[in-house]
Amino acid sequence: MKLNPQQLKEFDELGYVFMPGCFSEEEVATLRAEAEEIYKTDRQEVWREKTGAPRTAFAAHTYNEAFRLLSRHPRLVEPLQQLFGEPVYVHQFKINAKAAFEGDVWQWHQDYGTWARDDGMPEPRAMNIAVFLDEVMPINGPLMIIPKSHKHGTLAAGHDTATTSYPLWTLDKETVTRLAAEAAPPEGGAGIVAPTGRPGSVLMFHGNLVHASPPNITPYPRKIVYLTLCAVSNHITKFNRPEFIAHRDFTPIEPVADDALVEYARAYKVAAE
Repeated sequence: MKLNPQQLKEFDELGYVFMPGCFSEEEVATLRAEAEEIYKTDRQEVWREKTGAPRTAFAAHTYNEAFRLLSRHPRLVEPLQQLFGEPVYVHQFKINAKAAFEGDVWQWHQDYGTWARDDGMPEPRAMNIAVFLDEVMPINGPLMIIPKSHKHGTLAAGHDTATTSYPLWTLDKETVTRLAAEAAPPEGGAGIVAPTGRPGSVLMFHGNLVHASPPNITPYPRKIVYLTLCAVSNHITKFNRPEFIAHRDFTPIEPVADDALVEYARAYKVAAE
């Protein structure tokens, strides 16, 4: 799958592209079910909120077949090969939970800020592709982004290790306020957007795009897979974080067949019955 000219223009101008209906409910249902099983495990890759609710599960593609197929899916891999003009590898893979009633905040940050500071990634030639496993609504802790903020480069940040169970390089309130004001439309309105949509929707966004998400205090869970793909020539140079968080296998991805996840989902259903 390739991005069309309009999508390429949107990505350049806004720093993100939203693609509803990228994966079918048949494909997503299996991923959702397997994510829920992974959250029940006592693995080092599964991080939890202070309440004990799941927060994120790292590296599921290394031990779960459905997520391995997703990490190599052409609908996700080919657009990044197109943008970077070279092969890509998996820098990070995580399934963020945002559990009903207990999903905590993700503070305002840029992902490349962490990749550069903690992992020694040379340039922001990596980005996240978010795959919605549940319906993402305005009320259940959606991802919030500041359009055009990627054009400001890598911003100064502080290392917050106290607010939540997962440390982040976060931006101060003054910076977020300034960026949101600059991104606000001339006719009025907020300079922050929250893409919402059905399971199977996909959001691609630049590594320097400023984003966050509020707590989820609703009965509706919000699971999203974040697949971070990096240009092979731009691989990390520091190994400060565990390998299951920042991968050290820079082998170029060989995409699977487009129907690979469908075939797995059908086999999974038969096995379950």
